[in-house]
Amino acid sequence: MSLLEKAGLAALRRIDPETAHGLALRALRAGLTPCPGPLTSDRLRSRIAGIDLPNPVGLAAGFDKNAEALAPLSRAGFGFIEVGAATPRPQPGNPRPRLFRLTEDRAAINRFGFNNEGMERIAARLEHRPASAIIGLNLGANKDSDNRPGDFARVLERCGPHLDFATVNVSSPNTEKLRDLQGKAALTALLERVMATRDGLTRRVPVFLKIAPDLQADELRDIAEVARATRVDAVIATNTTLSRDGLRSPHRGEAGGLSGAPLFDRSTRVLARLSEMLDGDIPLVGVGGIGSAEDAYAKICAGASAVQLYTALVYGGLSMVAEIVTGLDRLLARDGFDSVSQAVGSKRKDWL
Repeated sequence: MSLLEKAGLAALRRIDPETAHGLALRALRAGLTPCPGPLTSDRLRSRIAGIDLPNPVGLAAGFDKNAEALAPLSRAGFGFIEVGAATPRPQPGNPRPRLFRLTEDRAAINRFGFNNEGMERIAARLEHRPASAIIGLNLGANKDSDNRPGDFARVLERCGPHLDFATVNVSSPNTEKLRDLQGKAALTALLERVMATRDGLTRRVPVFLKIAPDLQADELRDIAEVARATRVDAVIATNTTLSRDGLRSPHRGEAGGLSGAPLFDRSTRVLARLSEMLDGDIPLVGVGGIGSAEDAYAKICAGASAVQLYTALVYGGLSMVAEIVTGLDRLLARDGFDSVSQAVGSKRKDWL
């Protein structure tokens, strides 16, 4: 990390976290943050759901909700980028404050509530996206919608022509009753609606499903069954948790979803269980608590074909992307793997 980045992070941590996040996006657009360009190697090149990735380390949804920094993010070293969540109509989300740093735990709690500028403005930016980047969109539903499956489908229909993948997000804890859509019947109906919309697009867009880390074994089995039946292209495991086990920060009691280091073990166990249930039929993206190359490698060895991070950037800065990608390459080489795919699930039993 450069001295300039260290100073910038220190300054941002002294102000309100949501304001700091906005300033970080402005700095990205102004070219004031590290942009090492594409990071890849023969060992790191990956393929998931028919998408060729330069490396398997992606940016999770939520960092760039409105697709405002696509160009600089595409040069930050990520193998792929997910923006959003986007809803059909703009919505302000929940009242502020709604983002809290848990510095002692290297974590964050948010209760944003799908605040975004709406699919029209986001689609207009996606139309001018960098052609060489791999960009996906997290699909959401408006808080006051009386047809949430229809909302997901509408966003996909509008933005799909400009995407490399789309994620059905039924796992945010900050929109009332959204997680109810993870139930077997509701999830089947939702995914069937989204897949039918996808099939009507002029180009095939892989559809991913993002799940919560707080699911029990029988609920995971239902999700695995629905994912197979509806032929989703990948499952992202996992979103934020409602658990507060072991936290030390004064903000630990705030309502919302917890992300960051404390989520790592919980999310990785869910990932490994789902990997066992799906048995290679559907690839997985591992998310939750990744803050180092070792963390990314552990997710891959637990069953992930690719990984995503976000909260760790609050504490490590954007330069950590290159550190994780290059470190992952070294770890794969150390253990004798010629490709990411060879390592996927190689230590899954350690997490079961």
